[in-house]
Amino acid sequence: MKHIIILGDGMADHAIDRLGGKTPLEYARPPFMNMLAEKGRNGRLITVPEGYCPGSEVANTSILGYQLNEVYEGRGPLEAASIGYEMTEDDLALRCNIITLEDGRIKNHHGGHLNTEDGQRLISYLDEKLGSEKVRFIPGIQYRHLLIIKGGNKHIECAPPHDHPDELWQPLLVKAMKDAPKEEGRMGAEATAELINKLILSSQQLLSGHPFNKERKVAANSIWPWSGGYRPRMKTLKERYPDIHRGSVISAVDLIRGIGKYAGLESIVVEGMTGLADTNYEGKAQAAIDALKRGDDFVFLHVEASDEAGHDGNLELKLQTINDLDRRIIRPIVEEIERWGEEVCVAVLPDHPTPVETRTHVAEPVPFVIWHPSITPDKVTHFDEVSSVEGSYGLLKFDEFIEAFMKA
Repeated sequence: MKHIIILGDGMADHAIDRLGGKTPLEYARPPFMNMLAEKGRNGRLITVPEGYCPGSEVANTSILGYQLNEVYEGRGPLEAASIGYEMTEDDLALRCNIITLEDGRIKNHHGGHLNTEDGQRLISYLDEKLGSEKVRFIPGIQYRHLLIIKGGNKHIECAPPHDHPDELWQPLLVKAMKDAPKEEGRMGAEATAELINKLILSSQQLLSGHPFNKERKVAANSIWPWSGGYRPRMKTLKERYPDIHRGSVISAVDLIRGIGKYAGLESIVVEGMTGLADTNYEGKAQAAIDALKRGDDFVFLHVEASDEAGHDGNLELKLQTINDLDRRIIRPIVEEIERWGEEVCVAVLPDHPTPVETRTHVAEPVPFVIWHPSITPDKVTHFDEVSSVEGSYGLLKFDEFIEAFMKA
């Protein structure tokens, strides 16, 4: 049996007064997710282990069944893998956002939704001005880039910018962890934090005077490095599950493609996929169908749009992204699968909630559904945070989801 996971990043949410006390999933009543819930088996999943921040890198790695205490090194190394930067043993890789600061606060984590061409233009400019043998800025996608520090120390505290909207930025600058260990061949944590903070301040001076920002209403006027780590060591899904001989990951987000690379999945690039609500839903759905047709045993299809809407606090847009995922991705994939003679197992879930009223990730269980044409359904009839409590899988944790999924 083949397997496909369709993941709506940040799709889960809280009950909202404006929606009559319903969550966006309850209110939207997405027909094809609800059909899968009625025909399949449901449950809830804890994706974030205690002690970890509820980021997409943590939750998606957990969903794929990896033990975070064994493999987790932060977003930076995952995004390095995605964009083709081969880390060396002495590298510290950090995710490097280009963000917007206004009136001493973090206005947004994405520089006013930079497109890839503009984001690469700005980060290349910073590499020209601030780069050295020790420091490199590597272009990524949109506002998401990479900072490499040779000999850097990962034992630092960095604030994810999307978790601190409208907060003062200066108290959030990088700090060394208490009792940070000394590592042979690497600078100390204090020195690493000091270097990164100098880069942040220097970037603000350079970007504020860049011609690009003089032409925009929303300035992309600071870098914000975070989630750094060393080169991770992960077994591939093929090594862990004999039924998986080849597989693919489809995502507009660097870190998801990086997880996929370390998991042994081929990254499929779809023209027009953006990581936002304007992404090419139909193209991503067709790419997943084509991958299964060509012989892939496992497809991980990730859609970022709901998460970005949640971070922006845009309820109407979040409802739209839920309906778009439902009608423009789930519907064509399931309708195609039902015409095949070969059974395909489908799972739909978020990685974490991104509530529109708090605009940050939270470490709470998410609903999931597993369906294939011959599965025995449970009593759940709707896909949402409330209905899933009654699902036959109950409350699973971490790798228990993919174990159930691969055995379904």
